[in-house]
Formats: sequence, structure tokens, C-alpha cells
Amino acid sequence: MTDEVQSVIEMRDIKLKFKGKSVLNGVDISVKEQETRVIMGVSGCGKSTLLGILLGLITPDAGTVDFKGQDMTHLKRRGLNEVRTNIGMVYQNAALLSSLTIGENVALPLKELTHKNAGEIDSIINEKLELVGLIDAKDELPSELSGGMQKRAGMARALALNPELALFDEPTAGLDPINSNLINELIITLRDSQKVTSIIVTHEMESAFALATQMSFLDEGRMILACTPEKFRNSEIPIVRKFLSSYSTHKITEK
Repeated sequence: MTDEVQSVIEMRDIKLKFKGKSVLNGVDISVKEQETRVIMGVSGCGKSTLLGILLGLITPDAGTVDFKGQDMTHLKRRGLNEVRTNIGMVYQNAALLSSLTIGENVALPLKELTHKNAGEIDSIINEKLELVGLIDAKDELPSELSGGMQKRAGMARALALNPELALFDEPTAGLDPINSNLINELIITLRDSQKVTSIIVTHEMESAFALATQMSFLDEGRMILACTPEKFRNSEIPIVRKFLSSYSTHKITEK
């Protein structure tokens, strides 16, 4: 008999309004250990806002965000920072500090959220940059790297604390096919070798189907579908069918 797979994160009845307009209207989502959950939906539907809530940067008007038994919506700053050490965030634009080298960018969360000494931090920097194939760029500035390399540097920084959960906001947006495949392969490696659970917001259909073990669709502030990629592809929900048909579906490959 196998142990039941536990949820890493659960959002229950999340509601949020911006300037009186409802953005999220009762969102529920549960993500299990080592799952790669891809969240899709039309532009402006609140996908990136969800990631902000998951990271504790945005406080919802109602609902709970449970990370392994802790409700993040009621934690004070110290408790929230402790939870954040288990969550890595990869931003759409990499969000590297331009005045710091790549190594110094990766070191930031280690310096801010741990008590590791300089030698320990340098060892972790090397390990993470090796993982993403950027060890030779350790002393370079972000402006000296291509867009794809900057994304990988952002991944290295997000992984510095060995998080259990990694959040990705459009990880392959704006990249050519070669760099997109590199990012996809890294995310799969994180799941299969590093045992990292991932939540990915993307509109890149090929990446979505290449990465997802589970998929969700956000529409009008609600998660209207949560299922396997195969069931997502064959969904009869009109808005999902329309969304799928707006892309070149012949390019979507089976996992």
C-alpha cells in the first residue's frame, strides 16, 4: 500500500477585487507533491495575480492559501518569510538586479533569508549555476547575457534555497525554440531529479503540454477546469475549445 500523495499548496475560495472590479471570484486549486500544474486562460484573467497571492505578495479579500498546513493569508511578516524560503519564483522578465553580477543575484535570497557563511553561499551559487548551465557567467552582469540566459539565471536564483515549490510566470515567453526547449528541460529536471513541485502560468501551448502533469483553466475569476493534459486537450467546454483552437494545435505534441 502506497502513502497518499500530499498537497503542497491549496487555495480555497480565493476572492480579490481591484478598484471595485472582481478579478478572482472563488478560486480553488490543489497541487500535489512533484506535480507540474500549468494554469492557462485568456490575457488579463488573473493568472499572474494568482502567483502573487501564492507568494504572499498580494493578500486576497477572502479565502485561504494553505502551504503544507500553514495558512499564508494570516501569517505575520516573519512567518511569511519562513514559508517563502520553501517557495521559489521565476519572473517573466527574470527580474535580475542590473547592478549585480549573476552570482550576486543568485546569492540574494541566501543573504536575506539564511545565516549561511560566505563559503557556503558561494558553494550554493556554483551548484545552482551549474544546474542551469551558467557557471561561466557567474561574474557577468545581466546586460551581458541573452534573454534565455537571463531566464536561466532567474531560475538559479529561485532555486538557491532548494524550494519545495517553484512558481513560473511565462517562463518561455519571448524566447526562440532552442532556448524555450532548454527552459522546459530544466523544469522537467527539477521535477524528476530535484523533486520540485511547480506551478506554471503560460500562454505558450507547446510548453504547456510538454511540461504539465495537470492543467487548469481560469475564466472569469474561477477555475473552470482541472484535469490531465489529455482531458484538457479534449475538453468540450466552449471557452476552452475556443482557447485551444486559437493556436496551431497541430504543433501540440503528445507527452
